[in-house]
Amino acid sequence: MKIDLHTHTSMSDGSLSPLELVKQAELASIDILSITDHDNVNAYDDIKKLKSSKMTVTPGIEFSSEWEKLGVHIVGLNIQLDSDAMRTAVDSQSRARLLRAQRIAEQLDKLGLENSWEGVQEIAAGGVIGRPHFAQLLIKNGVVKDFKQAFRKYLGAGKAGDIKQYWAPYQQIIEWIRDANGIAVLAHPKKYKLTRTKLVKLVDDFCAAGGESIEVISGNQTDDVTRILSKLCQQKNMFASCGSDFHHPGQAGCELGKVPPLATGCKAIWENWH
Repeated sequence: MKIDLHTHTSMSDGSLSPLELVKQAELASIDILSITDHDNVNAYDDIKKLKSSKMTVTPGIEFSSEWEKLGVHIVGLNIQLDSDAMRTAVDSQSRARLLRAQRIAEQLDKLGLENSWEGVQEIAAGGVIGRPHFAQLLIKNGVVKDFKQAFRKYLGAGKAGDIKQYWAPYQQIIEWIRDANGIAVLAHPKKYKLTRTKLVKLVDDFCAAGGESIEVISGNQTDDVTRILSKLCQQKNMFASCGSDFHHPGQAGCELGKVPPLATGCKAIWENWH
């Protein structure tokens, strides 16, 4: 089967509308899809009436959080969208994201980049504002030439736009996901660039808080990364998840549906849903 459990639409920082993403996923012959927009489930308002005989769409979301002052992402899969827990989670994270976006705009204005708040709202076009929208604004205004430069100079770790302190603790995020009858997944663990010791501690803390799964495969990663995460997943007796982390057509290494199969011995997360 073709599985992609980590994708984004224009409801957060992707470029395709929810319906466009579903259509592209069907064309890619994906069997199970999850839209995991950042801190919101608005995409499912557009697609809840859509019936597909080709594909199962499993409700999902990607939350921003922190672990030991490190920004981490936690995906919730197979969640109950209309649960009190999910409504509480989305409301809390939406307020946090709004405050964070306003703070980033203030920081950029202090650097002489005027009207950042008005400009980023126009670019987000009603979607949940994130740092990629600020990167688009910087490119549009000719301040930087591309996303890489935008994050290196203004939005990345330690820069003016690196605002993290508004997110709910990872323990709270996991609790919300579990209360919504979902499974909490540690997203793309190797992207945090941790040492082996720190990575194991992150996973141990994640498990202790009720997390049950690791994203063993994230996009077009190396075989070595897959082996490391597959082994860790099995050692900790966790479910294995996988996804492209798709945002835009043509995005190198994150193509929709192009997710290698899980390693033998891993317990696939979707097998727990049936």
